[in-house]
Amino acid sequence: MNDWFRKNGQPAWIMGVLNCTPDSFSDGGLHADMDQAIEHGMAMWRDGADWIDVGGESTRPGAPSVALEEELERVLGVVQHLCERGCRVSIDTMKAEVMDQAVKAGAGMINDVSALRFDPASLDVAAGCQALVCLMHMQGTPRTMQQCPRYEDPVDDVCAFLEQRMDVCVKAGIGEERILVDPGIGFGKDLEHNLALVAGVRVIRNRLGRPVLLGVSRKSFLGRLTGASVEDRELETAVAGGIGVFLGADGLRVHDVRLQRRASIVAAALADAALV
Repeated sequence: MNDWFRKNGQPAWIMGVLNCTPDSFSDGGLHADMDQAIEHGMAMWRDGADWIDVGGESTRPGAPSVALEEELERVLGVVQHLCERGCRVSIDTMKAEVMDQAVKAGAGMINDVSALRFDPASLDVAAGCQALVCLMHMQGTPRTMQQCPRYEDPVDDVCAFLEQRMDVCVKAGIGEERILVDPGIGFGKDLEHNLALVAGVRVIRNRLGRPVLLGVSRKSFLGRLTGASVEDRELETAVAGGIGVFLGADGLRVHDVRLQRRASIVAAALADAALV
């Protein structure tokens, strides 16, 4: 199912986060310069990343929107340079024009936290190319998503939303084989919702029949559990990501590629042993 996403036979593919923004929640401003961003992307690739996820607009809770031209200026050169150097690149955006230009520059995946809802033209862009498409669940928008999120059943509600978005995408001409899903940890969820979704990865995967990308890296729910600051949550991230792999996650979106890759290898081996 997920052979498309692997680079080197890892037990779960790893997507390295490359925020070309001044205001992302955990590393805003560190890679806003294009040369710094390219070097960091290459470093993650050398550390074993299967994908480099390039984003030019913060989606942290309460984040303001970014103008189209500014977002394009932040990401296009980075995408092009990384692709020219042999990296698999994903474009993290909600804007159809950014998707289109990034794919033309070499990006092989569209990663949209709005599941192709924000920009009406995004469905046509995704249908008109061969890039993979990651559909993420988010309750509300980045500006409003943490204002009292509510669910009857987090896993069931998220699955129902993603099923509906998959149906819309397929009807728009996006082949189901190109689609992967992300339950959207931290996007319109409280602590209990996030825990339920990580624990429910196998249910999500089995119900939707698509590869599951899990993004727990440095998320606030980890800090709520241990009290660790956002800059000091790599241990918590590795544990949560490893458990996600043990439960069936196909991929992990992380900041520390090397650490998560090692944790994932152990988690996958334990999962295999548990099935014997």
